Amino acid sequence: MLETPHVVVGAAIAFKVGNPALALPLALGSHFILEKIPHWNPHLNTEKKNHGKITSQTTAIVVADTLLSLVLGSLIAFKAYPDITKVSIVLLGAFLAALPDLIEAPYFFLNQKSEFILKWIKFKKSIQANAEIFPGLIYQLLTIVASFWWVFR
Repeated sequence: MLETPHVVVGAAIAFKVGNPALALPLALGSHFILEKIPHWNPHLNTEKKNHGKITSQTTAIVVADTLLSLVLGSLIAFKAYPDITKVSIVLLGAFLAALPDLIEAPYFFLNQKSEFILKWIKFKKSIQANAEIFPGLIYQLLTIVASFWWVFR
């Protein structure tokens, strides 16, 4: 799944739940639940194996997705303003929801291999529900819209 749905859902959970002792574990856990929704994302592992690196097109997708996730996650966080504590909790929830994917970044983008990261990638691949691009992006868009509706209604 792209990062944006993870970030938006994690931020929405943290915003609505409020209590960090409950909100932050739920935001982190949401990552694994969302992986079960059929989705499309660039196949970083396949590109790394086939080309030895991530292609420039995929890198552009990852950068755009990251920027969008930062903007949308921040929109949810700053809805809590002026409560700086709640803003911080929402931003941390957004980060934790993306963390399981961020753990893989050193392997894909910095060519750093470790037994832990390779096992982590294998685990993550085993829980993903992949879909073709059109329905996979639609499911992710619906996830983002539902999260925004939940926060801003």
